[in-house]
Amino acid sequence: MLNRKEHPRPQLIRKKWQSLDGKWDFTFDDEDIGLLKHWYNSFPKSHEIVVPFTYETELSGIQDTSHHKIVWYQRAFEIENDQNQVLYFEGVDFEAKVWLNGNFLGTHKGGYERFSFDLKTYLTKGTNTITVRVEDSLSCEQPRGKQRWLKDNFGCWYVQTTGIWKSVWIEEANEQRINHLKLTPDLDSDLIKIETELKDATVLPESKSYFIEAEASFKGEIISYYKGLFHHNSSSFTLDTRSKENADSGTHRWSPHTPNLYDLTIRLYNETGELLDEVDSYFGMRKISIENGQILLNNRQLYQRLILDQGYWPESGITPPSIAAMEKDLEKISQMGYNGLRKHQKIEDERFLYLCDEKGILVWVEMPSTYVFNDVAIEQFTKEWLEVVKQHYNHPAVITWVPFNESWGIKGVNEQSRPQHFTEGIYHLTKAIDSNRPVITNDGWEHTISDILTLHDYEETGLAFAKRYSDHQDFAAYGYSNKEKIVSNEIQFNDGWFAFAKGFEYKGQPIMISEFGGIAFTVDSEGQWGYGNQVKNENEFIVRFEKIHAAIQSIPYIAGFCYTQLTDVEQEVNGLLTADRQDKVDLEKVREINERRLNFSEMKIENNF
Repeated sequence: MLNRKEHPRPQLIRKKWQSLDGKWDFTFDDEDIGLLKHWYNSFPKSHEIVVPFTYETELSGIQDTSHHKIVWYQRAFEIENDQNQVLYFEGVDFEAKVWLNGNFLGTHKGGYERFSFDLKTYLTKGTNTITVRVEDSLSCEQPRGKQRWLKDNFGCWYVQTTGIWKSVWIEEANEQRINHLKLTPDLDSDLIKIETELKDATVLPESKSYFIEAEASFKGEIISYYKGLFHHNSSSFTLDTRSKENADSGTHRWSPHTPNLYDLTIRLYNETGELLDEVDSYFGMRKISIENGQILLNNRQLYQRLILDQGYWPESGITPPSIAAMEKDLEKISQMGYNGLRKHQKIEDERFLYLCDEKGILVWVEMPSTYVFNDVAIEQFTKEWLEVVKQHYNHPAVITWVPFNESWGIKGVNEQSRPQHFTEGIYHLTKAIDSNRPVITNDGWEHTISDILTLHDYEETGLAFAKRYSDHQDFAAYGYSNKEKIVSNEIQFNDGWFAFAKGFEYKGQPIMISEFGGIAFTVDSEGQWGYGNQVKNENEFIVRFEKIHAAIQSIPYIAGFCYTQLTDVEQEVNGLLTADRQDKVDLEKVREINERRLNFSEMKIENNF
């Protein structure tokens, strides 16, 4: 029985793998002498670090929050046979150079996506040694999300993340193998489209043939089977997903209420029938679409109740301290009545996405921002973003892509053509890979081309929200702002921001309030960071929380919301939970407020807002 939540890559699992998380030798290289002195041959250990936690964190065993530009890692591992092994890094921030037994394997630049190296050329039976050099700057040209680039924390930016911050692991696999699966559900046709990529196209001469075999099952029952010739570097085919056990449509649909997952096994054979590779995967059958200004899930209107989740922990930074910790966060999210989350400025551990698939929790994937706009930033951002989309494409829980947030890294997008063209290019590249999911090009304001018009607004009172966004005659009669004035850029909607960049216009997209609230509340101290005036107690919090939600929930054209935020983070005290995941308020009251549906015409302005 597969335990997918334990595997760093739950979407593509081979049987023989081992984790390299745990204790590694570690040293700082502040003088940048490691390459000159060949530390990959003679490693000068000065510390021991627990991977995948970065040296800045408590769980690393070091806990030094100052910036060190260059760090080195080394550890040994045992191999019992002479089969090829593949070494994987789930995430290393920022530029990694890797050696095996003193032999250089290669370089990878980018902090958020998985990369790998085949080891067979330099692998020995018995003990082998991996050495890693990581260089990470404070440059704003590299995607850094919420990592500070100054000496100390400021605003809503926190301690930087340096080096290995996600799992490291190896697996046994042939040099010619299944390298990637792209799984696209076609719910209306009861089909799953499967695209398979081989590792090495150069070993596909005309004289050789490969065969691909696929088997889909649901709860142990084989649903569909395929076997065919592998003509090129990639092969595409479909499987029928209908089951005799499902009396409704035949296909077991995935949704927050029914997070059904199919199992999938793919095998690769050579022309003689020898099994070269076998991988286990899974998929969910769901459809995300937009019609008439509404977001639809499986052809039914979806009202999104999201919470902004930054994925920070006091003891481990942006690295989840454990699988149990990820599960606890998701349980709290569900307990509070949210049906999804926006993972803010972070590309999360893929096991987290599997848990969302399993539990039926919707996810918006958001790319960590750069903070300057130039050719270097464009190149690095684009490379990483496209790889993130590819790696997370198969997760049914992922329903929205968010490449940019609040004009960060695209300065001048409101009126300058170059950043506008960049956002349009990223939009179209993303849609070329994934034509199904919505893409929000600049979440918050100054949208260029987006499938959903998302607005950020941290007004403190429900009345201010209702006045600004309601189309109801009770407000319009007094000349207050309304939807048409906002979407036409006739007015600025939030402290000086327009909904659209100049030259772009509203085309009937669904509208969501994708950041609001952020109510500052702490029982420990005052003066920490949050939105608006800090409330004094839980009762004040619930009153304010209830009224701003009432205003948003009562407006028919608003298709959902995302509340800021799940937990406190370092200097931020605007979470529903403390940084160590203790409840700050009655979560059942939060749930009641989230799950109600209101009708503006039945509400009294003076009482409800």
